[in-house]
Amino acid sequence: MSSERGPLTARRISTQARPGRAGPEQTLTNCWTAWHCSAGARGWLIVAGPSSQPVAVGSGLRMDPEYEHRLLRQINIQNDNLSPVKMTKSFHSRTPTGSPLSSPSKLGDRFIPTRAGANWNINFHRINENEKSPSQNKKTKDASTDNIKADGLAYSALLKNELLGAGIEKIQDPQTEDRRLQPSTPEKRSLFTYSLNTKRLSPDDGTNISPYSLSPVSNKSQKLLRSPRKPTRKISKIPFKVLDAPELQDDFYLNLVDWSSLNVLSVGLGTCVYLWSACTSQVTRLCDLSVEGDSVTSVGWSERGNLVAVGTHKGYVQIWDAGAGKKLFALEGHTARVGALAWNADQLSSGSRDRMIVQRDVRTPPLQSERRLQGHRQEVCGLKWSTDHQLLASGGNDNKLLVWNHSSLSPVQTYMDHLAAVKAIAWSPHQHGLLASGGGTADRCIRFWNTLTSQPLQCMDTGSQVCNLAWSKHANELVSTHGYSQNQILVWKYPALTQVAKLTGHSYRVLYLAMSPDGEAIVTGAGDETLRFWNVFSKTRSTKESVSVLNLFTRIR
Repeated sequence: MSSERGPLTARRISTQARPGRAGPEQTLTNCWTAWHCSAGARGWLIVAGPSSQPVAVGSGLRMDPEYEHRLLRQINIQNDNLSPVKMTKSFHSRTPTGSPLSSPSKLGDRFIPTRAGANWNINFHRINENEKSPSQNKKTKDASTDNIKADGLAYSALLKNELLGAGIEKIQDPQTEDRRLQPSTPEKRSLFTYSLNTKRLSPDDGTNISPYSLSPVSNKSQKLLRSPRKPTRKISKIPFKVLDAPELQDDFYLNLVDWSSLNVLSVGLGTCVYLWSACTSQVTRLCDLSVEGDSVTSVGWSERGNLVAVGTHKGYVQIWDAGAGKKLFALEGHTARVGALAWNADQLSSGSRDRMIVQRDVRTPPLQSERRLQGHRQEVCGLKWSTDHQLLASGGNDNKLLVWNHSSLSPVQTYMDHLAAVKAIAWSPHQHGLLASGGGTADRCIRFWNTLTSQPLQCMDTGSQVCNLAWSKHANELVSTHGYSQNQILVWKYPALTQVAKLTGHSYRVLYLAMSPDGEAIVTGAGDETLRFWNVFSKTRSTKESVSVLNLFTRIR
């Protein structure tokens, strides 16, 4: 009883002789390979059997055409598996209809393209492009990952030197190398072309190595391997200092922490303002507003670090002399709490829940306000002056980001792309006109703007509420603090927007952020009533030796 089989299914080929057949057929069924000898032995089939002895079968012996057809198909299949050489059709074999019998042709699956016009430098460099994914760029890097990446770059550069003759002497970042390996007119050269390097080396060139060197790599590769390893950047994930901050309010719209240029930290706790000296760790209470029935809603240092402005819940702005501990005057002008302050030389800008921005010159009479700016429809919670002191950026609970100048009472630029309150605002000290802003819980994005052309640049979804932003003073990097739902501190590299570090430790929203005057440390505050100090940025120190003629160690006198 035969079983049913579907179409295009594999079928097992039997190797046993049919009943009633003997002699040459039995030998043919056990054969391994066969050749058709057309020169000098026309009409003969030479068969190699299991005993490796060729057997000649005369042309007078005939066999069943159908059986011979199946047998030749089996031999062709076996030879295709054993050798790349294809089997040819047998001599004078014909089908029952009289047509010549031919073995089925079978093509290989290899395709060898022509590479005569290929640019091997670019093709070799693009091998690693598919290995990177956007999700990998967002992951935090640790020391081991950086070491593995550095070793990979060195190995890749070594291969390019030995195989492609790239002549790389210094390990470079792939982004820098991308700009060097731009598509150009391909040069017609093979991959393995061996020729002598006719370029003469200068006597001052460091690659002038002895011709008797036993190193298996080229001179350029030897210099590459001797180059010093780039120091790995390590950002501690543990704060180097933690201070208690009782009664530090958990309010997104307030700004209660600021760091002066004289290395003194001011913190608003309830009804009091405290000063903490980073040099001596001494704590001083500057003022207490409980006698006035008021509370602190914002603090801000002047650029010189001698004056501190205090915004209150009743809408007053008090100016205090930090060194003398004396209140100079109290400024009116707001009808609700003042949650944002920003200094510009001797000018002070204040933003309030009454939707007004008031700008004053502290050298004028206290009751005289200089300008009143109306543009927001809800509370103003973010204020920052640009580094060139020409533009003021303001953010509000109406999801608007406005840019003002000195001469106009209306905003010169309006950005409405955020979907939540805009409190986090930071101007880049490295690129003129570059502004960064962050949105609240419903937005979770950090956006970058070119205020010179009024064009948006980039947008990055951080996954949580953006509370504060601050640019590094020494590198093109950005630090952001976050609230719901992860309460983290992130360091980003701009413009790649890759995450450099992730710091955790606060159990509440990280609502407050300030940077030290040297730009190396930051302090963060949260509703968990703690202030945490982190070493995030480092100064770039030059390792080059001085070549001045005044250096006593460069010349013999």
